[in-house]
Amino acid sequence: MDKREEPEKEEDEIVCLDESFFINDNYELTTFTFGSQVLQLFCLQSASTDFDLTGQLVWPGAIIMNNYLSKNTDMLQGCSIIELGSGVGITGILCRRFCRRILLTDHNDEVLKILNKNIELHATSESPTTCSGLAAEKLEWGNDDHLSRISEQYSGGFDLVLGADICFQQSSIAPLFDTVEQLLRLKGVNCCKFILAYVSRTKIMDTLVIDEAVKHGMQVSEVQGTRSVVGNHEGVIFEISLP
Repeated sequence: MDKREEPEKEEDEIVCLDESFFINDNYELTTFTFGSQVLQLFCLQSASTDFDLTGQLVWPGAIIMNNYLSKNTDMLQGCSIIELGSGVGITGILCRRFCRRILLTDHNDEVLKILNKNIELHATSESPTTCSGLAAEKLEWGNDDHLSRISEQYSGGFDLVLGADICFQQSSIAPLFDTVEQLLRLKGVNCCKFILAYVSRTKIMDTLVIDEAVKHGMQVSEVQGTRSVVGNHEGVIFEISLP
């Protein structure tokens, strides 16, 4: 038999699972109330996978953050703000009702899709003035290219850096504070502060977050009266700054 006529050998079938296997985009339009502020946005109601799509949900820390901000809107007036790990955008969209401009960021492309969808939702449902200055960008903590692009676009820096329930993985804490330090220095020492809505889930993480902030030369202050329990987890607001 001619060698060319020999039947091809069947190769073992290899199954590769990519991000699309885990994606659930069955978002529901959900209403949230924080004091006198009512927000509607698209989000998932529960986690469907353990893949890196945590930003599709509204987490307890975001509830704590928004309750705090809704009671202290004066601190947002006229500010330029960047939010880290924005997820579906519940905190950033609330802030835009009071601040001058806000940049919402996330590192996950799928999460950025729902984030932009919620920005568009509010751009059409609210006045143009309310939603002007509201934008989203990709930002992976510790990624110099991402941070450089943002620094060029927002050369004047930011008055506030926000983060709500963004401390999940131990490996992410060092790059998180690397990024926060650069953002704080972009505006200038004592001109910008990092407001972190922190939810306690493990003692190791509790210690790691504070230690990493101190390692970066930052001062951490607990905002009195902000400890609360949401979804069986205790959370608190920290103000973090470079002295």
